[in-house]
Amino acid sequence: MNAAVAFREMEYQDIEQIMEIEKASFAIPWTAEAFERELSMNEYARYVVMEEDGAIIGYCGMWLVLDECHITNIAVLPAFRGKGLGELLLTEALRQAREAGARTATLEVRVSNTTAQGLYRKLGFLNGGIRKRYYTDNYEDALVMWVNL
Repeated sequence: MNAAVAFREMEYQDIEQIMEIEKASFAIPWTAEAFERELSMNEYARYVVMEEDGAIIGYCGMWLVLDECHITNIAVLPAFRGKGLGELLLTEALRQAREAGARTATLEVRVSNTTAQGLYRKLGFLNGGIRKRYYTDNYEDALVMWVNL
């Protein structure tokens, strides 16, 4: 890991860089407008960006509702994957959630995304159930995972 990796809260001017990561990471990327709404209208939303040398290389979104954290999305630029940065990013997001009072965290992941599932299990997430036909691009099931913080 580069010592220049830093975390901070997402700001409006970050959305253009976030969209590059989003488009490189997801079959159905969120829109810039969705991120704008999250930042301006969703009182429960918190987004953490990960920077290296001033450039955004990853981000993690979460909703903090009462004592629960729901991870909405997490992604790292393809060129930076496989270096432990996703683990670092999720660890930081969960730390912030715990600091904000969250006692549990949950997320959905494609049943075919065994790489992500491995990371989540490494951080203590357990299988919670299946959401049938959750993903609208191909109707793949989602595995729901939970962790106690």
